[in-house]
Amino acid sequence: MTSPWTIGIIGGSGLYAIEGLEDAQWIAIESPWGKPSDEVLCGRIGDVRVRFLPRHGRGHPVSPRDLNARANIDVLKRAGCTDILAISAVGSLREEIEPGRFAVVDQFIDRTTSRENSFFGTGLVAHVSMADPVCPRLSEMAAAAIAGAKGKVATGATYLAMEGPQFSTRAESRMYREWGADVIGMTAMPEAKLAREAELPYALVGMVTDYDCWREGEAVDVAQVIAQMQLNGKLARDMLVRFINVLPEAREPSPIDFALEDAVITAPDKHDPALLAKLDAVAGRLLSGA
Repeated sequence: MTSPWTIGIIGGSGLYAIEGLEDAQWIAIESPWGKPSDEVLCGRIGDVRVRFLPRHGRGHPVSPRDLNARANIDVLKRAGCTDILAISAVGSLREEIEPGRFAVVDQFIDRTTSRENSFFGTGLVAHVSMADPVCPRLSEMAAAAIAGAKGKVATGATYLAMEGPQFSTRAESRMYREWGADVIGMTAMPEAKLAREAELPYALVGMVTDYDCWREGEAVDVAQVIAQMQLNGKLARDMLVRFINVLPEAREPSPIDFALEDAVITAPDKHDPALLAKLDAVAGRLLSGA
């Protein structure tokens, strides 16, 4: 059965607004998982409802390792999102993915260590599949929107998620290249995992700002990243509007809409009522029997 689109946009470094958003208002949404990064900017572009959440908060006060990704995904689900398009600054681990190019991510390597990475746990255990961690439909539309905005795009990229907040050592950067990673960042994990647990199709566009530090004589610094983000920003905003404007009129169901269908392993009589209550939005379809 088809349904309307409600697109959640998670904006990373360098993207704090959406041009052309009508009826826009910032709305505070509470989450049982704690405090999200910011209020959610709610509005529409044409007939498409849009929900925008600045990943680091307006003005970038939240460090990558302190992001409450569970609360961020939960409030977007509560805001009615059907899909999520995430945008993030990344470093490049490949010569051909130069600063200024956008990379549409296909796979992840998760090297984060200290972040809450699941909505589930003791009292309600679930294991979702992450074999194919992004939504191909969203990724294809995002790549087409970048090209339509006259941007350079790389597709099928593997994203290495590092803990941060420090940048890589040269040894780490070279090792990640050997592992097959194409771009590197600090925020897409556990964000992508949590979106899957929330049955939200997710795609990630990386805005390449630098070459990390694997090349001889080069090192990444904040000034370099900020300068390239400013250059990338207009293209990113143009891409977003194009992406939303070319969405099909009606949203066909995605297999990801049912990611929890066979994921819960805990017997019903062993479910923790307190955890069930916190999952009212994230797993509401499954728990209600819909």
